[in-house]
Amino acid sequence: MYNPRSGERIDMIYWIEGDYIADAVKEVNYFMRDWRNNKVKSIDLRTIDIMTAAHNLMDVNEPYMLLSGYRSPETNAMLRRRSSGVAKNSRHIQGEAADLRLGSRSVQQMARAAAACRAGGVGRYSRSNFVHMDCGPVRSWGS
Repeated sequence: MYNPRSGERIDMIYWIEGDYIADAVKEVNYFMRDWRNNKVKSIDLRTIDIMTAAHNLMDVNEPYMLLSGYRSPETNAMLRRRSSGVAKNSRHIQGEAADLRLGSRSVQQMARAAAACRAGGVGRYSRSNFVHMDCGPVRSWGS
């Protein structure tokens, strides 16, 4: 993954033979922190697994561009004041969601790959060119 705001990039193996690697997961949690206030929350491993599975289905080498991972309640409230598209009880607050972009794949291609995982929510935000993936109930929205 690549974070355009911080310039950070993370490429790592976080799971081997049925076991998550604690140090790698800790690094993912930090990478996906709320960049506005540097607050860190454990990202639900199911979300990371969905992101990874969808990425593998698309057969790309390009890393995801992470637009939003964990959001603190304060950041989420601020974003809600600016946009009607931000959920009050967003899964980002729980560390269960990520908003992602790939330069080499369309929103539709990314959303199809995520939906094929049948493991969580998939939101298509074509005008803003990103896909939301989360580990909540299987559902989809957007265009």
